[in-house]
Amino acid sequence: MTSAYWAVDNSLALIGRSLRISARNVEALLLAVMLPIMLMLIFVYIFGGAIDAGTEYVNYVVPGIIIVCAGFGASTTAVSVTHDMVGGIIDRIRSMPVVSSAVLTGHVVASVARNLVAMALVVGVGLMVGWRPAAGVGGWLAATGFLALCMLSISWLSACLGLLVRSVDAAGGATFAITFLPYVSSAFVPVDTLPSWLRGVAEHQPITPIVETTRGLLMGTPIGSSWWIALIWFGGITVVAFGWAALLFQRRTA
Repeated sequence: MTSAYWAVDNSLALIGRSLRISARNVEALLLAVMLPIMLMLIFVYIFGGAIDAGTEYVNYVVPGIIIVCAGFGASTTAVSVTHDMVGGIIDRIRSMPVVSSAVLTGHVVASVARNLVAMALVVGVGLMVGWRPAAGVGGWLAATGFLALCMLSISWLSACLGLLVRSVDAAGGATFAITFLPYVSSAFVPVDTLPSWLRGVAEHQPITPIVETTRGLLMGTPIGSSWWIALIWFGGITVVAFGWAALLFQRRTA
């Protein structure tokens, strides 16, 4: 049996484990799904009438809410990784012939799967409240690819944060910046409506280009250079976070 086959087999087993744990953690699933939906309903029905986005506000905000799903899912990933590190499961796994990288791979892939399900539910509710995307099959596939890359990078970064902290309670708070970042972007309001000192932050952080790319692919609005900026941001975050997570995991389990 080759090492590559062994690594894939171990990863699939631990992905299944992480998904089963997620399915049993109903509270975390509801948090990851219901909070973005509640935010969408609040912004559409309460704040939407006071915000001029140059189009119907529901069509503007739903692509941004989809990105928010990844941020809320990040907290669950960090908590799950920390729980494994402090709960003794790693010692048991190390006593068996299991590829160590499969532990983190299981958490990250399960995180992406959870976020994609949450994204699908947000899309469904968005359609119910009046969101009308203009994308064809190609646009949807491209948008899903960009969103999956975003979720993958955020999941690896969350795994790093879960390895850095020493308690499950701290893991939940460690992802606050990831959860908050979409609010300082073009997800909810056009960047040019922000104060000048905040506009620079919104224009030069990773969430804005992925929101503009997703919005352009789904709604037919101009994308410009946002797509390749988003690729550079989230591709770079994925590579750096993957290497950092591997180093942290090796040190924590040495």
